[in-house]
Amino acid sequence: MSKLVIVESPTKIKSVKKYLGPDFNVMASAGHVRDLPKSKLGVDVKNNYALEYVTINNKGETIKNLREAAANADFVYLATDPDREGEAISWHLAQLLALDLNAANRVAFNEITKTGIENGMKAPRKIDLDLVDAQQARRALDRIVGYKLSPFLWKKVKRGLSAGRVQSVALKLIVDREKKIEAFTPEEFWTVEAKLLSGKKSFTAKLYGDINGKKIDISNEAEANLIKSNLDGAVYTVSNIKKGVRNRQPAPPFITSTLQQEASRKLNYTGQKTMRIAQQLYEGVEISGSGTTGLITYMRTDSLRISEEARASARKYISATFGDKFLPKTERYFKTKSDAQDAHEAIRPTDIFITPDSVKGSLTAEQHKLYKLIWCRFVASLMANCVQDTVAVDISAAEYLFKASGYSVKFEGFTVLYEEGRDEEDNKDVTLPNINENEVLKLKDLILGQHFTLPPARYTEPTLIKALEENGIGRPSTYATIMSNILQREYIEREKKSLKPTSLGVVVSDLISKHFKQIVDVKFTASIETDLDRISTGEMEWVKAIDAFYKDFAVEIEKAEQELTGKRVKVPVKESNIICEKCGRVMVEKSSRFGKFLACPGYPECKNTKPMPEDEIKEPCPKCGAKLIKRNSKKTGKAFYGCSNYPKCDFAAPGMPTGEKCEVCGSFILKGRGKTKYCMNSECSTRTQKSQKKDK
Repeated sequence: MSKLVIVESPTKIKSVKKYLGPDFNVMASAGHVRDLPKSKLGVDVKNNYALEYVTINNKGETIKNLREAAANADFVYLATDPDREGEAISWHLAQLLALDLNAANRVAFNEITKTGIENGMKAPRKIDLDLVDAQQARRALDRIVGYKLSPFLWKKVKRGLSAGRVQSVALKLIVDREKKIEAFTPEEFWTVEAKLLSGKKSFTAKLYGDINGKKIDISNEAEANLIKSNLDGAVYTVSNIKKGVRNRQPAPPFITSTLQQEASRKLNYTGQKTMRIAQQLYEGVEISGSGTTGLITYMRTDSLRISEEARASARKYISATFGDKFLPKTERYFKTKSDAQDAHEAIRPTDIFITPDSVKGSLTAEQHKLYKLIWCRFVASLMANCVQDTVAVDISAAEYLFKASGYSVKFEGFTVLYEEGRDEEDNKDVTLPNINENEVLKLKDLILGQHFTLPPARYTEPTLIKALEENGIGRPSTYATIMSNILQREYIEREKKSLKPTSLGVVVSDLISKHFKQIVDVKFTASIETDLDRISTGEMEWVKAIDAFYKDFAVEIEKAEQELTGKRVKVPVKESNIICEKCGRVMVEKSSRFGKFLACPGYPECKNTKPMPEDEIKEPCPKCGAKLIKRNSKKTGKAFYGCSNYPKCDFAAPGMPTGEKCEVCGSFILKGRGKTKYCMNSECSTRTQKSQKKDK
């Protein structure tokens, strides 16, 4: 019998065929093959929200080849990705290829390994129409919001704008945080710290309160100076020592959201970049001596579940590598959130004995970094706790109480391999000398410190993803897209790692918030996600869910149109200190898909534009001699240097060119940190040799 297996990604073909053998023909759909038309709504709101599907551009040849292969096959298996999108793609393929929707022809590969593929092929099932309905409902809702709300923004703000259902909520979170920062009034407070000596060893204790343990807040310098004068000549005596043991548990293995957060913290990867590299590791990488191998399980998941086989394998590795004392006394199980779909395991290595070091030569630098992060996090999650000896010291002086605390590591446990990153710096414990109760300490210095309360921090990509997850907004597969969309639409910008709304973003968010309260309501958006989950389990009809949303939304659209008839909302512009040399007006900041620039506000009478002063580089383009300009990538927000003569000249580099050329490969030399220089060709031997030395 000839059997056809259709996967989603062309890069999976080689991996899957390797394990299935010569009796199977493996082909790929290359993602979705049908979608709603771009030129119109595609959702018949008057006829039970019937969806109009059309073949995606450039997919005609793919569909033709799949039809021919299906016609010549005795059986067709649909092996698209194991999520709602994959289920919908299988459903579209079944219709295009005239397959029986009641046939058990849907298989799911949770990992692209021999075991994963064999298990998938052993358990074929019918296409899950409830999952398909959930995907169709999400697509219909997003299309309705996008195609109804975007034209409203065109008329009231400017053409070319767009709005999304979930993205609008994310934007509002960022805008609201920025408004809190702007409205924040700092409050003064003071601290008193005593630098003390126990023998010859010094440490610092902070004033806590009075000797009865009542906390003292110091609001100004006069109060601080009064305390200082009261402490003049005081004896600092250790009044109490509390020793204890603290157990630190490892973080659980990754789910989609935590992987994106940690990759941002530790590797500085965007969500999109993380998911792109994770997809490569899941689909399979050519490993020297082993062929194409899937290195991680499916990377779109909200479950902390781990297979017992993987657990046993990890314990075996930990015991052999670190010793039995690094295994917890009782096996550790992590609890998945109650609202999780729990369709797949947590993200983990497919084979724990494929260590990051063993495959480093077969992976790109980016793949290796992400695989190492996933591998270490998984192994560490099943290791013993880190045990710390803690000590808390109370010190009395006059009528005041000072406190100091510290710890020492008694047993490293999982920290020998991995520690979770942090979004904010924790209070650092100090190492305290051996202090005895009733010991009299010598005062070395008394330090008064003036401080001011700080506004809430801007969101970063990790903290925004965390906020979306905690509020039930979006799902694992959507976080990267949300970030990408609001960056590409220029509603937000990156300021170092922080996310800051642009003037356009504030205007759009305020307009939507005022006239479409449900769209940006966090609880309402989370309730829609719950409804989509209920649709996926057959508890709710998708048409009813859309109808409940659309009736109110249609009323809001009509009301907003009436209230703003003949009105437009102006986006504030930021003036520069540069005068237009052509007409004398003060030039203003503008932005395009290539980054910020200065433009004359007299447009269209005066069309003068120029680069931002700090973005114009003295060094000429090494390719054509034109001016170089510092730009920001529309996708990632990262700075790069590009030719001002684009698109005629396509020179672009992540660093500033020096004007020199590499003696090895002929590529341009760029400036690095300090006085360092490097070749812009990442494959150049001068780069790879340095990388190898660094790793050693």
